[in-house]
This record gives sequence, structure tokens and C-alpha cells, in this order.
Amino acid sequence: MIDDDIELTELANEFLTLEGFEVEIAKRGDVGLERALAGGFDVIILDVMLPGLGGFEVLRRLRSQSAVPVLMLTARGDEGDRILGLESGADDYLPKPFNPRELAARIRAVLRRSHGGGEGSAPPREKLEVGDLEINMASRALRKGGEKVELTGLEFDLMAAFLREAGRVVPREQIFRDVFNRKLLPGDRSIDTHVSNLRRKLGSHPDGSDRFKNLRGVGYGYTLPDV
Repeated sequence: MIDDDIELTELANEFLTLEGFEVEIAKRGDVGLERALAGGFDVIILDVMLPGLGGFEVLRRLRSQSAVPVLMLTARGDEGDRILGLESGADDYLPKPFNPRELAARIRAVLRRSHGGGEGSAPPREKLEVGDLEINMASRALRKGGEKVELTGLEFDLMAAFLREAGRVVPREQIFRDVFNRKLLPGDRSIDTHVSNLRRKLGSHPDGSDRFKNLRGVGYGYTLPDV
């Protein structure tokens, strides 16, 4: 956890420890980045406002070298910070102040995604090919035209959901339930940012058409390429 709010980190540490997590706290961005890059962490909880190095710069540098899941802490109501965090590679965000139970729930959701689902989930098909894309569930890798595309854990799960339903629109509520592991709340536009990131990373179909279809107010879908 990279946050300089002493009272908040002590409260989070106490609660998360009781929930069975092992927590390490860094109060400066530069120190937190160094520790995060050293490895050994399952998830990073990252505040935006930090001494030493700002949260967005920490995230940018971390993402250039690591795919460890990142949960961004943002000011309540600051949509700009949330969007920027997601665009920079954060897997999820949580507005401050927050309920420690929600923090624990978000961490577990991020961990389930990074480990490919929870107990009792149906074993996915190991590989799926749609046009020039091949997704490998076992290695959690996506390739376009044979070249690997670097994705965050949530982006991978989002693409897997889209490719399984290629050719049809997936409702927003279903995406939040199955991929984000939480309910869709009014005004939550995080999925739009993640799809924008995927558009940027994947580009268009070889014929120049858009890979993603947005049915306003309903959901998103991955379009089938013209053959």
C-alpha cells in the first residue's frame, strides 16, 4: 500500500491483516515504486497524491516493467483522476474515504481476475481464435497476428469476455458482474476507459473497421472481421 495518510493506512492495515492479508506500507511514491518493482506482491494499492513521486508517475513507471494488479485510490467525485488512472493501466479504483470492507472486497476481486477466476468457475477453453486474435487462457496471453499484446489483468479478462461473445453486444451489467466482480453503479464509466485502452492497443481490423461496437446505454461487443 503506497499512501502517506497515516490514519488511513493504519486502519486499512489493521482490517486487512484481520482479513488474512499481509500488508506492507510505503509513505512515499519513490520508495513505494522501488519496493513494488522488487516483486513479491500480489496487488498494489496506490494513492494519487504522494510525496517523492506522484501516484500517476508511479503507475506509469510500474506499468513499464510490471503487470502486477494496481488498485488506485482517488478523491471522491474526481472523475478525471479515475479516468487517468485507468488510462495509465490501473486495474480498478476506489474513491476515498472508503469502507475497509469494500477495500478488501475490491482486492479479492482484483486477485480473482489476476488468477483467472474463482472457485467453482467452469474451466475456460484454453485457446480461442477470432480473426487475427488468439487468446490463451492458460498463459493469459493475447496475440494479434502472432505478436503478443501487453494487457493489464483486467484488460485480458475483458478481452476474454468479448471474444467468447464475439459478434454480439455484452450488457454493461454482465461485464461488471463477470469481469469487474462488482455491480454497475450509476455514472460509472470505467468500462469506457478500458475499451478505449483496448482500441488503442489493438487498432482496427485489417480491413480498417472498428473492433468494438458500443450500443449506447446497453453495452459493448467485439465485432467479427469481414471475411
